[in-house]
Amino acid sequence: MPEIKVVRVHADVRQDQTVTTGTKAWELFAEDTDVIAARVDDTLKDLSYELADGDVVESVEIHSPDGHDILRHSTAHVMAQAVQDLFPDAKLGIGPPIENGFYYDFDVATPFVPEDLDKIETRMRKIIKEGQRFSRRVTTDADALAELADEPYKIELIGLKGGAGAEDPDSMGEGASVEVGAGELTIYDNVNRKGEAAWSDLCRGPHLPTTKRIPAFKLMRSAAAYWRGDEKNKQLQRIYGTAWETKEALEAHLHRLEEAEKRDHRKLGRDLDLFSFPDEIGSGLPVFHPRGGVIKREMEDYVRQRHIEEGFDYVGTPHISKEGTFHLSGHLPYYADGMFPPMEFEGANYYLKAMNCPMHNLIFRSRGRSYRELPLRLFEFGHVYRYEKSGVIHGLTRVRGFAQDDSHSYVTPEQAPGEIKHLLDFVLGLLRDFGLDDFYLELSTRDDSKPDKFVGSQEQWDNATDVLRTACEESGLELVPDPGGAAFYGPKVSVQAKDAIGRTWQMSTIQYDFNQPEGFDLQYQAADGSRQQPVMIHSAKFGSIERFLGVLVEHYAGAFPPWLAPVQVQAIPVADAFSDYLHDVARRMKLQGLRVEVDDSDDRMQKKIRNAQLQKVPFMMIAGADDVAAGAVSFRYRDGRQDNGVPIDEAIARVTAAVATREQV
Repeated sequence: MPEIKVVRVHADVRQDQTVTTGTKAWELFAEDTDVIAARVDDTLKDLSYELADGDVVESVEIHSPDGHDILRHSTAHVMAQAVQDLFPDAKLGIGPPIENGFYYDFDVATPFVPEDLDKIETRMRKIIKEGQRFSRRVTTDADALAELADEPYKIELIGLKGGAGAEDPDSMGEGASVEVGAGELTIYDNVNRKGEAAWSDLCRGPHLPTTKRIPAFKLMRSAAAYWRGDEKNKQLQRIYGTAWETKEALEAHLHRLEEAEKRDHRKLGRDLDLFSFPDEIGSGLPVFHPRGGVIKREMEDYVRQRHIEEGFDYVGTPHISKEGTFHLSGHLPYYADGMFPPMEFEGANYYLKAMNCPMHNLIFRSRGRSYRELPLRLFEFGHVYRYEKSGVIHGLTRVRGFAQDDSHSYVTPEQAPGEIKHLLDFVLGLLRDFGLDDFYLELSTRDDSKPDKFVGSQEQWDNATDVLRTACEESGLELVPDPGGAAFYGPKVSVQAKDAIGRTWQMSTIQYDFNQPEGFDLQYQAADGSRQQPVMIHSAKFGSIERFLGVLVEHYAGAFPPWLAPVQVQAIPVADAFSDYLHDVARRMKLQGLRVEVDDSDDRMQKKIRNAQLQKVPFMMIAGADDVAAGAVSFRYRDGRQDNGVPIDEAIARVTAAVATREQV
């Protein structure tokens, strides 16, 4: 047998280790119990994969991102096996790994109930304890169709494999790419100790060596889900679960979920009377109540002023436009599915705008422009509407109508790098002012395998991507690639920010656009008198006011810093006799621009304090006889600390300073 050289990445394999053709991948990593798979020439493989001449190999450990996916995908198979053991008539759908977990879809006569999940978990533990081996085998379409004749959804997937799915697995629908797509068709058997296939599933893999390598898992919930994510298809029953490399990691994840539930902005929005989603208005269309309106106004006032300070001019555009505007921008047909249907009026089709950029282009084009005006920076709070499917709408973080803090910079090609750096500094400073300071950057680029989904030449894309990448690298922040995630008209960089409990949110975006200036025939007169096309740079600092507010509610768990708090000070009289005194103090505070309420209710003082705590008010001022006599208040903080006998002027100064410095208390 010929010998080959394996270029190693894992510590237990020597650099340029010499092995024999036919060596199984597991033989390279047998000493390391954390290794569950191998990356061979950039492709994930099971450890049973036989190496060939020239293969480049590295280990995949269970705690790595790829390792998590393999662990969770394998656990999904164990769950499906357990379901069919307990419910023999259940038909299999699809079971992919997802962020922090997995799911599997089933066609069953009766929806699952919590008691069913308990039984399925118990059966899964038995399968895991048995140490069943995941065994991969290659099959033909004909053999697979015969073997899976009783699984109609698998039969459908095999049929799709011969169509568009062969080139584009994602086109086959939600989760289908884990089962079929480009390349050979494979089935995985769960082999028991007798060497028999205890259960089989159509799958591309890879999987763990055995079920014993599943250290910790939990089934979370069940829900209805359309087959392949298409609402025109039949509803199946989906079971969600999670799996982790240790019991400690599982417990930590469950704790994060518990904390996230406490911080759910939809619940806090109700409890704090911030916003609601009336059915009469429609799904994904929020309304802000007075207290939520205070936060929204503070955010808007702040970001409007910051844009002015950064050289932007405030503009305004309508909510609807004739369809021709969106043809010029390229959004029709590239983005038509994300827009509400057109409205026919006076012989023309009008669309609710899903973006503000086309109208800003028309402002630029309204008169001749000189290079001396560039960079020209336009900004507005533009209300836009996007047709999000009902299944993805989620509180304020995924809505159908929202206000974008949308801005566009028109620059010469030479100015583009400096403008992107300027915008990135602006974005990061703004996010820090709102209490988010743990970031990394994500660079979204074109998917070269799908050229029909993007406009522009390779040269344009390469240049734009290089400009963004350089600006990101100069920021000193971690830069993570996102291949295929670009908008159709150009690459983008997004700021990914972590909140107080470590969750990552995509916040601000900066996009380089060479398409729309061409579509709108935007020009400026250069220094040599020639007509040149500007570069257009999109930037959204919040993304949307609604989504950013939802993120802030969860980040602060509703306990906003004083400058954003709907009520900054709650004044609480010890008895009715001291109400007038506190009303006078409140009047003085309001003259300083502070938001103060006096609780004149019939509740006892302790309940008033409790109510203020439940409303997460930053400061309380309590006044009794001694306070009135001294011209002071008892000053109480949100965390329970209290200073008695604080002179009124000092109390006002404390609150004013906390608001001015945007500190959290």
